[in-house]
Amino acid sequence: MNSAIVRKLLVRGMLAGLAAGVLAFVVAYLLGEPRVDSAIALEEAHSHGGGGHEHEVEVVSRGLQSTAGLATGVLAYGVAFGGIVALAYCFALGRVGRFSPRATAAFMAAGGLFAVYLVPFLKYPATPPAVGNPDTIGKRTALYGLMMLLSVLLAIATVIIGKRLAPTLGNWWATVVALAGFAVVIGLAYAFLPPVNEVGHDFPATLLWRFRVASIGTQLTLWTGFGLLFGEQAQRLLAPAERRVKVGAAASAAV
Repeated sequence: MNSAIVRKLLVRGMLAGLAAGVLAFVVAYLLGEPRVDSAIALEEAHSHGGGGHEHEVEVVSRGLQSTAGLATGVLAYGVAFGGIVALAYCFALGRVGRFSPRATAAFMAAGGLFAVYLVPFLKYPATPPAVGNPDTIGKRTALYGLMMLLSVLLAIATVIIGKRLAPTLGNWWATVVALAGFAVVIGLAYAFLPPVNEVGHDFPATLLWRFRVASIGTQLTLWTGFGLLFGEQAQRLLAPAERRVKVGAAASAAV
């Protein structure tokens, strides 16, 4: 793939990431922010009830955090996310199977949602900002990052192993064996990496559940929106070039 095509795909990926970020912002604002507000209100009520905590002055108001701050963070993340996935797409195209550009984008979006978000989430699920010990945030972030890195590397290894086993076992059994290996290693990681459970027993289970559902919904919207938007743009960019190559090859064979 030449540099001009890579550059065009990179731009389209960043724009698709921006558009997907807008959709994710809407979901996060409508579903996630009310749960965050409830968690903060609960924490403040407990602090006032205990009588031993001073009220901290907000540097940035909660209203600004939940609107402009959230939008800025999600959109900036969407653009960066779109650029990174677009570059990975350039490398993966044609290497993960004989899929169309659109199907390859859908495959990467589904695989990315699973490996980058869902697998680490099942081990270290999201919690509202008011939950958890501030002194352990560095440890929790490192553990989540380690789980995500391990999941992504194993996902890549699963694809490579599956392709290498396919000539011997066939596509079906090669896929089954590769996925089974992924599940075993991830299971061992779940078992041996230290757990993190800092949610108090008095924290409402329904509120925690709804916050985590909102978190999943936001990520699902981001990855799905990106996969559909970027896949369509990649199809329009690359499919005409593929057709010209096929027509040219057919004409040469006829001569």
